[in-house]
Amino acid sequence: MRNVFLLRWRTGDQGTEGSLITEDFDCKTLELPWRNNIRRYSCIPNGEYKCVIRKSPRFGLVYWVTEVPNRSYILLHSGNYAGDTSKGYKTSVEGCILLGKVHGYLSNQRAVLNSRITVRAFMRHMNDEEFILNIIGGPS
Repeated sequence: MRNVFLLRWRTGDQGTEGSLITEDFDCKTLELPWRNNIRRYSCIPNGEYKCVIRKSPRFGLVYWVTEVPNRSYILLHSGNYAGDTSKGYKTSVEGCILLGKVHGYLSNQRAVLNSRITVRAFMRHMNDEEFILNIIGGPS
């Protein structure tokens, strides 16, 4: 089974930024800020997680991050924002991991950009194969 690495390097009220890296593919990530693994409010803890294909009613075929402690339905999908809504920031997630080509700003908020094309490219690259997601560094 292939290994994919999510290297986190910064977290704040506008989200947790990182990079997703595997053989011959890399992109940027954005997740909710670290808030002690609180459901719908925090990114998930560092660790190793098996990822499998799942059909989402909203996002179509995506990868599902399984066996996350005290969490469910964590997906890798498209979107732009992952801010702390209690502090007035926008979010596209409730704990999931956003993929994008680059980090940048939209409406004066940190974001990942070119997300849909990046998710499609990642899905093609992984060819529906299950993998182990290794989340390292950053906040948790």
